[in-house]
Amino acid sequence: MTTNPWVWLAAILTLCIYTYLYKDNPFYKFAEHLFTGLAVGFTIALTWHNAVQPLIIQGIFRAHDWVLLVPLGLGLLFLARFVPKVGYLMLIPIAISLGASSGIGLPRSLEAHIVKQMQGTLLTPAMLQHPFDPYNGLVVGLLVLAGVVCTISYFFFSREHTGALRVSSRIGIWFVMIGFGASFGYTVMARLSLFISRMQFLMTDWIHIIK
Repeated sequence: MTTNPWVWLAAILTLCIYTYLYKDNPFYKFAEHLFTGLAVGFTIALTWHNAVQPLIIQGIFRAHDWVLLVPLGLGLLFLARFVPKVGYLMLIPIAISLGASSGIGLPRSLEAHIVKQMQGTLLTPAMLQHPFDPYNGLVVGLLVLAGVVCTISYFFFSREHTGALRVSSRIGIWFVMIGFGASFGYTVMARLSLFISRMQFLMTDWIHIIK
């Protein structure tokens, strides 16, 4: 077995986390609380070095960039949460933060989730030039287009699903289930890869069963 104390610590904490597979216990709670505490401490240190020092200490007090007093004041309003009489002031920075993040994220979301998806659905010239290419052919493009249309028709609740809409919605639910199954399988494989990685660490770096 290894004599490296840091490897021993990592192995013990890994086993403490896996004890939750049996039931909730003090070992798991210790590892969970330790991880949470380390994450909070790391975030505080990162915020100090990346925000407080360059913006407040150097930007305001040394460079005299007084515009930074505005975000500083908004940030200090979060502390009003600890004073019940003026606790409502905390809503001001929350509203500004949500509004700014929504305004910045909306164009990106439209580009990534709508525009790019529409571009991927439509037939491209490359598909028309290589109709029998299994990866870039016309058949694949038509299949993707049919899947999108049928899936959308399944979620079209403004009209009763009868006739052609009934047929397309039934086909759409198959596409939805296939998509959910692929996503779930990908998630399971990702979790298994993490588990295999930890097992390799325990058997290779800790107890040296695998070399």
